[in-house]
Amino acid sequence: MRLIHWGYQLSPFQIIMLSFLLLIAIGTFALMLPVATKSGQSAPFLTALFTTVSAACVTGLTLENTALYWSGFGQLIILLLIQIGGLGVVTMAVAIVMASGRRIDLMQRSTMQEAIAAPQLGGIVRILRFILKFTLLVEGLGAAILFPVFARDYGWINGLWMAFFHSISAFCNAGFDLMGEHGGGSLMGYASDPWVNLTIMGLIVAGGLGFITWADIHWNGMRFSRYRLQSKIILLMTAGLIFVPATLFFFLEFQDFPEEVRLFQALFQSVTARTAGFNTVDINLLSESGRLLLVVLMLIGGAPGSTAGGIKSTTAFVLLTSAFASLRRKRDVTFFSRRIADETNEQALTIFLMYLLLFVGSSWLISVVDGFSLVDCMVETSSALGTVGLSIGLTEKLSAFSQLILIMLMYFGRVGALTMIYALNKRSIPVTGRLPQEKITVG
Repeated sequence: MRLIHWGYQLSPFQIIMLSFLLLIAIGTFALMLPVATKSGQSAPFLTALFTTVSAACVTGLTLENTALYWSGFGQLIILLLIQIGGLGVVTMAVAIVMASGRRIDLMQRSTMQEAIAAPQLGGIVRILRFILKFTLLVEGLGAAILFPVFARDYGWINGLWMAFFHSISAFCNAGFDLMGEHGGGSLMGYASDPWVNLTIMGLIVAGGLGFITWADIHWNGMRFSRYRLQSKIILLMTAGLIFVPATLFFFLEFQDFPEEVRLFQALFQSVTARTAGFNTVDINLLSESGRLLLVVLMLIGGAPGSTAGGIKSTTAFVLLTSAFASLRRKRDVTFFSRRIADETNEQALTIFLMYLLLFVGSSWLISVVDGFSLVDCMVETSSALGTVGLSIGLTEKLSAFSQLILIMLMYFGRVGALTMIYALNKRSIPVTGRLPQEKITVG
């Protein structure tokens, strides 16, 4: 964990970046082995690289059908990449160090704190133990609930494998599936199955809330007033970002389906768009306004320190509350009798602008290079940048250049904007003086 390069100790942010690059390199090599494909031939480099990045960055975009192209060995590699990428390479590495009985040093604790967005350095080992136990419990419970359905449809052995695969994929918000062409792909064959719908949605939400939020709930029970401000914001934003879009989907989309099926489809698309990537309805059936709603949800994503990507629900909340405070001519941004730090407001604005520039620039560039409509390109780029995985079938039709753009977006979306900024910048220089201030008019 303590990496030294020419006498220079890497920062926690640089370690996080490099750890994902190392995971991607190993995964690409493994998927290029002939044993990884059903044909017994080595997968092309770009196919292996794209699949590895998508799995390690828990996105779900693919160039080949996971069930039909990859062998059992290849699917196992993909599942391992999803699990490691979902929990974080650093989290898994520190867990291995703990299991070996070795002491966790200060650098490892600091890196772990940044990787899981922990509020403080103290108690990191306790939080890590909670994360591992919580993950095993939720994924195991999800697999147990899904097993009867998949065993009925695919047999006991295949059903068990599919139950674990989809449980881990859903909890890690990856969106990879093994359905092949069953029901049209993804979970479309189970669009009206409440058992599968509710289980997958529960797993997605559980992974997207963030481990620190769950630790807060575990240690404080149902005493909402004792939760950290961040946990309160995450829970409220998550509820709003599920039920408001679901209501819009229900009344504006899927009009040709029975009402009970529409209810599940509307709720499922609202949940999965926040970085999961499963779908129970063909995304191409959505209107242009419906696709734009998906784009917004995909860009927002889940919570900090979770298995989800996107700009994060807390970032969106800070931007909204800052705007309201400005409109009301309030000096401070407050919520639940707490003042949000000015530094947090600045970071939220920086993250938003970075995502917006990458999203708009990538969508425009892909549209120009490959000639697809800008709205369709926006769906694919927001899906990659938000590490979602929802697709209108455009990804496999793109040129190699555009697919490389999606690869970079998936990596950026998983590592995170602030991690990239702090990793690439030099150490901050102490401010010894400040220039005179002068007001300018904006708006």
